Amino acid sequence: MKTILIAMIGLPSILGFVPAAEDAACPAPPPAVSSAAKRESPLACDRMALSDAERTRHFDELGPALRKIKKSVRELPDGYEFEFPSDRASLALLEEWVAGERVCCPFFDITLRLEREGGPVWLRLTGREGVKHFIEVDGAAWIKS
Repeated sequence: MKTILIAMIGLPSILGFVPAAEDAACPAPPPAVSSAAKRESPLACDRMALSDAERTRHFDELGPALRKIKKSVRELPDGYEFEFPSDRASLALLEEWVAGERVCCPFFDITLRLEREGGPVWLRLTGREGVKHFIEVDGAAWIKS
């Protein structure tokens, strides 16, 4: 008798029948949203995201040093790409600058690309709509040849 009762209780769920009351109690989960789509930072450099020492290093030392050794600039549809020498000192400067830039300008997509056989190093700054214009205004010194 117990076997028949269990089979009768479980039969509707096996066949895919779910009472309407259960549908209301178990709504479908919301669609997945990426964390980047949930919150976008403003298109403005947050210099206060860096400590005084970090800010001085980033803006007064690293930036000018990198602009001095920059070899070329490529305009992209959504930003710019900058060519640098591939020596270790240049790479170290770029890596340190990228770490700081990621903190004060989190809206950038930043890519460092090292070409094979000791070829050039490329720093790519891109992002959502408005980022290219931000670079043209705030980073005008970087774009100058």
